[in-house]
Amino acid sequence: MKANIPPLFPEQYYHIYNRGINGEDIFREEKNYFYFLEKYAKHVEPVAQTYAYCLLKNHFHLLVSIRTEDKIRNHFPEKSKDSIDKLVSQQFSHLFNGYAQGINKTYIRTGGLFETPFRRIHIDQDAYFCQVLFYIHANPQKHGFVKDFREYPYSSFHIYESRKSTKLMREDGLNWFGGVNEFRKFHDQRNLVFKENENFAIEFD
Repeated sequence: MKANIPPLFPEQYYHIYNRGINGEDIFREEKNYFYFLEKYAKHVEPVAQTYAYCLLKNHFHLLVSIRTEDKIRNHFPEKSKDSIDKLVSQQFSHLFNGYAQGINKTYIRTGGLFETPFRRIHIDQDAYFCQVLFYIHANPQKHGFVKDFREYPYSSFHIYESRKSTKLMREDGLNWFGGVNEFRKFHDQRNLVFKENENFAIEFD
């Protein structure tokens, strides 16, 4: 495995991101975003809990924690000899492959859609967790898709602002900030400049 692609360990937090091959669009119209989330729920929820997401035209960002080893192995008893990293990575592969097959059929294209391997950064500090969650929500503004990320419809920011039932780890996410008021204050940094340091060196090659 490449040095910049760390393994996925149980009960650890990761910023996961990927894009279309050569920057190709992976979402062409509104229904594609919802189709991706359906596939995500099917394949990734058994192995990871989700704290934030943002789906953009040619790439996406996720903030997840890997479930406990017991929960993952109980879900895949037939794969008891596989490592947790392999099991989790396979589920992400199922997501990408299943989504690509649907897109290929709909838009009459062939071949893979996502770059491999998908990128991931281990989150090992509390403050970094909050920074990454904000970064994911603010990404549409950073890339110029909208003037204010609050206007962007395909991210988890609106789920944090809602009280509707959700599979997103909303309450736990708010607790990282110290509650909903502190979460909102942190997200008021709409003009935050993302410093070029190794923590945020997550742009695609």
